[in-house]
Amino acid sequence: MALTGKQFTIRAGEHEVTAVEVGGGLRRYTHAGVDVLAPYGEQELPPSGSGGVLMPWPNRLAGGRYVFGGQTYQVPITEVPRGNANHGLARWARWVPVAIDSAAVTLACDIVPQTGWPFQIRAEVTYALHPDHGLAVTAVARNHGVTPAPFGAGFHPYLSVYGHRLDDVTVQVPAKEHLVTDEAQLPVGVATVSKTHYDLRRAHRLKTLRLDDTFTALSIVDGRGSVLVRTRSGGAQLWFDEAFGYLQVYTHEHLGDGAPAVAVEPMTCPADAFNSGAGLIVLEPGQVWTGTWGIAPLSR
Repeated sequence: MALTGKQFTIRAGEHEVTAVEVGGGLRRYTHAGVDVLAPYGEQELPPSGSGGVLMPWPNRLAGGRYVFGGQTYQVPITEVPRGNANHGLARWARWVPVAIDSAAVTLACDIVPQTGWPFQIRAEVTYALHPDHGLAVTAVARNHGVTPAPFGAGFHPYLSVYGHRLDDVTVQVPAKEHLVTDEAQLPVGVATVSKTHYDLRRAHRLKTLRLDDTFTALSIVDGRGSVLVRTRSGGAQLWFDEAFGYLQVYTHEHLGDGAPAVAVEPMTCPADAFNSGAGLIVLEPGQVWTGTWGIAPLSR
């Protein structure tokens, strides 16, 4: 069996996607046989969070500690060098298929009560392919508990750069602001992107620019925003709906097999939202949250 458990492959037209049981994320997405996402192998663990579903919080939680409802909680530290709890509790859980057909699969995960997380959230993620429009991802989370629960969601796809160096990749991010962070990569403020190298509202070739940064104040048109990542050989548009108010953009020099890639992570909240309250969702008992994003390949 693959290290990520059962593999769920769906197809539509020239699009093919493989989602995985362990973590419920994306392992591969190809169009006409060419990788749209940076893939990893069946006998590999997802490198650097590749394709992951980030629930019940995305990004970092300072010291793994937070206060909610007047109580202080501690979850395990998973980013040891910086002392943070990173990317939630669902990345290493087994997700269960609840609906499968040739072009779509829905995976579900119960994020069960545990030390530091005495809440009950059931999450479902549907990956659906369209022969003309590519991949759409719909996420749903429901509070099955009897008390309110803090919640955030994010996703961690790495877009392929088609064998090019990061210097030659063009990126466009529809954001007016970026978050200022400390040495632990935790937010300490918000700044305008205007007249800085973070201003990527127009397509910008990366050259020497490298990013591991959160963007917000996102431009939404007709209910959607989008990020473009292009090379001379092709690229992709990652789109998202209004449920996602933040984007993490991470230029990885050596992902997995050593090839570069660009992570574009739609998130409902930034790092440490359980403490700051920025973008934090509080799900009341029985309440449902949903958000949708997707990827469309771009020709050269």
